Amino acid sequence: MKVDPTRPLIVQSDLSVLLETHHPEFESVRGILSRFADLIKSPEHLHMYRITPLSLWNATAAGMPIEQMSACLQQNAKFGVPSSVLSGIRKYANRYGLLRMEDVGSELYLVSDDTVILREIRAYDSLKKYLEDTRGERAIAISPAYRGVLKQELTKLGFPVEDLAAYRSGEFLPIQLRDEETVEEPFQLRDYQKSAVDAFHRIGEGGSGVLVLPCGAGKTVIGIAAMARCSCATLILTSNVTSVKQWKREILSKTGLGEDQVGEYNGTTKDVRPVTIATYQILTHRGKKEDDFAHMRLFSEREWGLIIYDEVHLLPAPVFRATADIQATRRLGLTATLIREDGREEDVFSLVGPKKFDMAWKELESQGWIAKVTCQEVRVPLSESDRDLYGASSARQQFRIAGENSAKQQVIDHLLRLHADEPTLIIGQYIDQLEQISAHTGAPMISGSMAYEHREELYDQFKKGQLPLLIVSKVANFAVDLPDAAVAIQVSGSYGSRQEEAQRLGRILRPKSSGANAAVFYSIISEDTKEQDFAMKRQLFLVEQGYEYCITRWSPDTKDRKGEQYEI
Repeated sequence: MKVDPTRPLIVQSDLSVLLETHHPEFESVRGILSRFADLIKSPEHLHMYRITPLSLWNATAAGMPIEQMSACLQQNAKFGVPSSVLSGIRKYANRYGLLRMEDVGSELYLVSDDTVILREIRAYDSLKKYLEDTRGERAIAISPAYRGVLKQELTKLGFPVEDLAAYRSGEFLPIQLRDEETVEEPFQLRDYQKSAVDAFHRIGEGGSGVLVLPCGAGKTVIGIAAMARCSCATLILTSNVTSVKQWKREILSKTGLGEDQVGEYNGTTKDVRPVTIATYQILTHRGKKEDDFAHMRLFSEREWGLIIYDEVHLLPAPVFRATADIQATRRLGLTATLIREDGREEDVFSLVGPKKFDMAWKELESQGWIAKVTCQEVRVPLSESDRDLYGASSARQQFRIAGENSAKQQVIDHLLRLHADEPTLIIGQYIDQLEQISAHTGAPMISGSMAYEHREELYDQFKKGQLPLLIVSKVANFAVDLPDAAVAIQVSGSYGSRQEEAQRLGRILRPKSSGANAAVFYSIISEDTKEQDFAMKRQLFLVEQGYEYCITRWSPDTKDRKGEQYEI
């Protein structure tokens, strides 16, 4: 085994990989490694990655060769790469595509060139009810009704299926993007947006898959371009009413579709049109726990040719069940992160589709398509009254006490003075805390209980520069388009939610219309508390994307000197 201590990686036989953060090749190695391994821990000097079957399957589905994965490890490992790791990568990566779903006419088959695998599959008792007759040595007939659930079960058993069976065309709907020939102000896809659409809808394919791009990269535009490529009736599922409105505005402004062709389906409006935009909440609404999900019938209201899952990492469990039943319909997932806090990434993979495209956040930043963001974690001691309460409380109560630490208000005041001329968002988890900050600063607060029209009015005032400061609850984590927001101050969050951290930073990622195209993301954390422990977990995804958190400690005598760091 060749030893080279100057290299940045330590590869271990359990498929974990350690990467030195201060190595000169850190950024380039991290960029490749993160495509086929998941970041698990991110202490200051060594980041720990884990290579998993799912991370390898997604990398393979996105077009990354096994040779590139192996070469990344072999060329950068200090102590060489255990043979078990290389064989493990080959074993798991090669499994994607080993089993395929193909169709002949109206019949559906599970197909493999490996006859031993097919015999092994037939031996599983849990799969027998989904399998029909054997057709030669290389195919097993299956019922189209089990297309989704069989993929789900096989993925859990470690046999991911490449679904190559045909998709129904759906109701024809000509969708034309507004271009140089149709409008005075043309709409044009960026190069990476074209690549994302091509990855989803390759010539002769165009079936199912997930596209992963940063907040502010134009995922809505990519979804619209995919609609135009498919030219069919489309159902769009998204996270909230604000997002429904944004999708509708974008569709009407960027395509030739008219108002009568685009409908909204939510708590107040249920208008099913050739393009219908609905919320996940309405699909999963029911009067009582034992009642059926009445609005799930939306999946069969029209002959949809494409279903778009916006923020697919938020897909509720009941929608997974419905998605398993519609595998003959094309499915497109859009997200900034495949991370799910409930651990159901495998279900997204098997039922919506594998990752087909993944755009690095820092790459878009370097091209100027998203803002350059500086991340700072400001650690503040508990106030004296909170410290006494913290020590006498349960673990759950301690997290909230730390989140609502009254001493954070001093830091907020300081940061608002520091960025007095910049559009700023204060984001938090606890309504009581946000109401106190609102009363203290005089800035309006937006929460889920506020009427949609009032929310939109405040957002519009912020966009026009009439409101320099907005205080927002987690209702603004998703689908809020505030392109000029340059400062975000996070005062509390949902435990160790990596997706929430990414989405909140995403509120300030959109490119700025003027200046240096830069923004600052502050996370105010109570020092030496459970909140500090969870903060490290929250930051994992963004660290994996190449963001660095500058950790600073707050003291009340910190001077207001813009551009200078607090005392560390």
